[in-house]
Amino acid sequence: MKKGFLLLTLALTAFSYTASADDAAIKQALGQKLGATEVDILPSPIAGLQTVLTDGGVMYVSSDGKHVLQGPMYDISGPMPVNVTNEQLSPILTKRLDALKDEMIVYKAPQEKYVVTVFTDITCGYCTKLHKEMQGYNEQGITVRYLAYPRQGIESAAEKNMASIWCAEDRMTAFDNAMAGKAIKPATCNIDIKRHYMLGSLFGIQGTPAIVIDGTTVQPGYSAPSELKATLDAYAAHKKASAAQ
Repeated sequence: MKKGFLLLTLALTAFSYTASADDAAIKQALGQKLGATEVDILPSPIAGLQTVLTDGGVMYVSSDGKHVLQGPMYDISGPMPVNVTNEQLSPILTKRLDALKDEMIVYKAPQEKYVVTVFTDITCGYCTKLHKEMQGYNEQGITVRYLAYPRQGIESAAEKNMASIWCAEDRMTAFDNAMAGKAIKPATCNIDIKRHYMLGSLFGIQGTPAIVIDGTTVQPGYSAPSELKATLDAYAAHKKASAAQ
C-alpha cells in the first residue's frame, strides 16, 4: 500500500508542472521522476485519458498531463466485472508471461482442461494452503504454473529465498520443501525474481496467491480446487457466450 501511494504521489509531482503533456513528455517525466525504463502509452476506453504502462505498473494520465489515476479499470456493464486494463494490455501481458515460461514451476494435470498461473510467496499462509491441495487442482484438470511474487518487495528476505528456490537444480523439490517448512538451500543463477515481481505488478496484483486466468483475468486469493474449477467453467462459458454475440 505504501509503495502504491508513493508511486501515485511521485507521478502527480511528475506531471503537475506541464499543461500539455505529449507522449514524449510523459515518458521523459516518468523516467526522471520514477526511474521508469519501460514506458508504453496507449489509448484508454475513456476519452481524455491515456493508458501508461510502466515497469512499475499501469497508470491513467489525463491528456493535459495534470491528473493521474493508478490501478485497474473495470467495466461493470455486463454480468460480471471485466478488468478492462488487463484486457486492453492482453497482447503485452501475454507476451511477457510467455517470456517467463521456462522459469515457471509447473504442476501439470494428467487430464488438463485449464492452465492457470499463480503468483505466490513462500511466506504467505494461503499460498501454502493452496500448494498443499495441488493434487486436488490437478484432479480437477487444472495445471498450475508458479511465478514468484515476494509481497515485501525486491531485496526482501522472501525474495532472496525464492531466488534460491528458482535457482535450485530441482526447482519443484525445492519449492515443495519450502512450502513444507523445510530449510532453503542457498543457490544463485541468472534468474531475476524482479521480472516475476514486475510482471505481477503489471497485472495489478497486490497480494498472494493471485491466480491469472486466460493470461489476463486475475482471481485474487485462495480458492479450493472445486471452487476454482467452477470459476474457470463460468469464465469459459461467459467468454464463449460473449464471442457468440
